[in-house]
Amino acid sequence: MPSKTAPPAIHYRVEVASLQAHLFQVTLTIARPAPQQRVSLPVWIPGSYLVREFSRHLQQLQARQGKAAVPLQQLDKNTWQAEADPARPLVLSCQVYAFDNSVRTAWLDATRGFFNGTSLCLRVHGQEDVPHALDLVSHKAIAHWRVATGLPARDVNAAGFGTYAASGYDELVDCPFELGDFWQGQFKAGGVPHRLVVAGAPASFDSARLLEDTRKICEAEIRFWHGTAKPPHKSYVFLLNVVDDNYGGLEHRNSTALICGRRDLPRLGEAKTPEGYTTLLGLISHEYFHTWNVKRLRPAEFARYHYDAEQYTRLLWFFEGFTSYYDDLLLRRAGLLDNAGYLKLLNKGINQLLQTPGRSVQSVADASLDAWVKYYRQDENTTNATVSYYGKGALVALCLDLTLRREGRSTLDNVMRALWQRSSGGPMAEADVAAVLAELGGRSFAPELAAWVHGTGELPLQELLQAHGVAVHHDPAQLAQRLGLRVAEANGSVQVKVVLRGGAAEAAGLAAGDEWLGIELPAAKSAKNAATGWRLTKLDDLLLYAGTATQLTALVARDRRLLRLPLALPAASTTWRLAVQDTPALDTWLAPAAMR
Repeated sequence: MPSKTAPPAIHYRVEVASLQAHLFQVTLTIARPAPQQRVSLPVWIPGSYLVREFSRHLQQLQARQGKAAVPLQQLDKNTWQAEADPARPLVLSCQVYAFDNSVRTAWLDATRGFFNGTSLCLRVHGQEDVPHALDLVSHKAIAHWRVATGLPARDVNAAGFGTYAASGYDELVDCPFELGDFWQGQFKAGGVPHRLVVAGAPASFDSARLLEDTRKICEAEIRFWHGTAKPPHKSYVFLLNVVDDNYGGLEHRNSTALICGRRDLPRLGEAKTPEGYTTLLGLISHEYFHTWNVKRLRPAEFARYHYDAEQYTRLLWFFEGFTSYYDDLLLRRAGLLDNAGYLKLLNKGINQLLQTPGRSVQSVADASLDAWVKYYRQDENTTNATVSYYGKGALVALCLDLTLRREGRSTLDNVMRALWQRSSGGPMAEADVAAVLAELGGRSFAPELAAWVHGTGELPLQELLQAHGVAVHHDPAQLAQRLGLRVAEANGSVQVKVVLRGGAAEAAGLAAGDEWLGIELPAAKSAKNAATGWRLTKLDDLLLYAGTATQLTALVARDRRLLRLPLALPAASTTWRLAVQDTPALDTWLAPAAMR
């Protein structure tokens, strides 16, 4: 870090240009520019694998040295070059439109501000590893606001406005900023200070409960990775944005940006844990686990981030999928779920995979590579063509864990900790996973990795679960699954959203975007005036009106045309239901260490 008297080599000044127009003003000073100094704005943000073109929100970019304007040449969609005098500081200024209320970009209005450095801070080519500083400037319109970020403060006031320091560009853009009149609380976990910041919460918000439950999660995950030793981060901040209806998170090295719906928050005086709150705790657990698994222990391809184009890896099944396995499992081990509650969440993930025809089309390793064009660009055919590296990756982790436990030599917990040691908490490859599995498991796991990660066959879920005290029941499926489609129902209308590959709906010719208006039955033989056509206002009406008929005609509207499609009702299909069968056997896997 530079001293307080030494000017930083790269300095950013961020201030409000207009709350009403949602504009940040950003000024970048390069103390010692190159003769042909290039700067660029990232096209993506690590952890969210989609080219988002952040430069589309940048406007009025200008450069000067002293009072003299410096011509800027735009080289491509996100890169500019200035002809500069290396002996004089180069100053660039611009405005950035900030009106994306997500965890990935930037937001500014009269109630709140938020930004990731990838949205506001131009990268200075050739000087990414020199010290960077960011001045966050207060403004009379936001004088009552405070600041929260994981970036180290160098000289800030009580509200958090002032100067922050970074060792380089990577650290700068890996620490988002929250600005506003938010609630905050603090706790220690593993001897490390943690800060929880919540923006937009209603008056019913039970802040004490969320703070305590978050502490339990952090303690459980630190114990998982380090036992009684200290974690790699010296502090941590959770930035939770509460909105009407949204969900998601993005991990960072010592912080995370989260978003949830107001109904997902715990409420004062409410003893029961609502489903939405359990989902929020799972999100918190997931993003905190990423502090180790993807931010430090990470794909070898991500040893250094490249911000100007896609950066590919086939390992998201491990870094996102295994994190998805442990997020709910560690809620159980933190005492925030019981065995039945955990199995309910696992049950949901299994049924989602089994209702995804794409699992037979694409391997989870290939899905990792295709994240840039498939997972983050989902459409009506996604379920048929690809598989989630989150969902299937989590179940690959489950199968490896239960296989290791059944064979009695080790557990996936030990594998994760050994990988941390083997890679020194840094870049790793799939070969490292295979090597540690073989070392701790006492045999090669190449067949399992080939089949489960690089293949498209079914996972041995039922066999492994039953061997660990879980009963697997097969219950009748809902009508939509039986027909092979997904619909949205609103205002008396049934809209077809997805038609699953190989199902009865596909065979009939239904397509995404159809409005399913009704059904026609074969003409009644005994009653001349019997109704043979029925209007559908919800999908389950079909069974009400079809009676014993197995052949009928679906009446649909497509592009304002009315179509009559012959539909054969298939035999009943099933869905999984997990239940506790052998508690002692299950506890050896699920229960907190103190209970074993």
